[in-house]
Amino acid sequence: MSSRDTLVTCPCCQSRLDVDLRTGKVLKWSRATELDETGKPKVREEDWEQATSRVEGRLGSAADKFDASLDREKKRASDLDALFEKAKEKLKRNEPDG
Repeated sequence: MSSRDTLVTCPCCQSRLDVDLRTGKVLKWSRATELDETGKPKVREEDWEQATSRVEGRLGSAADKFDASLDREKKRASDLDALFEKAKEKLKRNEPDG
């Protein structure tokens, strides 16, 4: 939880809400029965599995984005080389014979 978030306990059902103070959006929600003795949300096995799959997905997409970016840079370098060669040829054609 950051300094821009606050924990709110519902007076009716005792559920806990983690609210972003700037936007007013609820970031996390947990039922009162899902809290441990310290008042923190209990973490279930399926929660860990979901978090792990999200992280793995991000890592996979990051690698894909990196590879795509690297390919673009390689293509860009070859395109710039071709453009430079074309400019050199144009310069040679426009030089007066002398």
